[in-house]
Amino acid sequence: MSLVVPAVLPSSRQELEEKLALFSRIPSVDRIQIDVVDGRFATPASWPYNAPTEQQHIIASGQTLPQFDRIEYEIDLMCVNAEEAAAAWLALGARSFVFHAESTTSLPRLLSSVRTRLGAGDGSMSGLVSYGIALNIASDLALIERSLGEVAYVQFMGIARIGRQGQPFDERVFEKVRVFRERHPAIPVQVDGGVSFGNAKKLIALGVSHLVVGSGILRAADPVAALNALEELRSPFGV
Repeated sequence: MSLVVPAVLPSSRQELEEKLALFSRIPSVDRIQIDVVDGRFATPASWPYNAPTEQQHIIASGQTLPQFDRIEYEIDLMCVNAEEAAAAWLALGARSFVFHAESTTSLPRLLSSVRTRLGAGDGSMSGLVSYGIALNIASDLALIERSLGEVAYVQFMGIARIGRQGQPFDERVFEKVRVFRERHPAIPVQVDGGVSFGNAKKLIALGVSHLVVGSGILRAADPVAALNALEELRSPFGV
């Protein structure tokens, strides 16, 4: 599996399709993260929350995400009622989901609802559906400790304000990852937000399995070259 997970934060269906077409043409890309922002848990609202009927029309017509048989689509659910949103994306072919610990008053209850709704347990369902939990930069690790046995991986946010691409990298994530890896060396870790070639090497050295990169690729003069340069830093801790 690739080190780099390119991320898309779509403002429209057209933008989503254009970015997915770009990434799906790159042979090394086997996983793409789609950021979903509801405008409540995080702002501003992204697609499909800013066009609420479009996704249901797509599902009803039987359409799916492109090349979902080759590419694992991971949906980063920055929203309340995340289990409902996950069910809609599951119908489109997504098979991996990130739930934010701060989006609910009870993470164990949320994950229990996810197991019921998606049929996934222990973070995966026979390799078909997997999910992880994300933790904001300012949140304490204690928020997720009780739920680690329920998920396949943990995503640490590398930015202070989630829901927007192009935010500055917050170096506090280095210490967060270091402490977590000491406590839980077997649990895969990915970092999302502000990741660049400049900080990627240190993240990898700390044991990060995957780098989720959005603007660091999309705003580069040559997005494919930028992605490949990061991929060449492949981590020995990869899953």
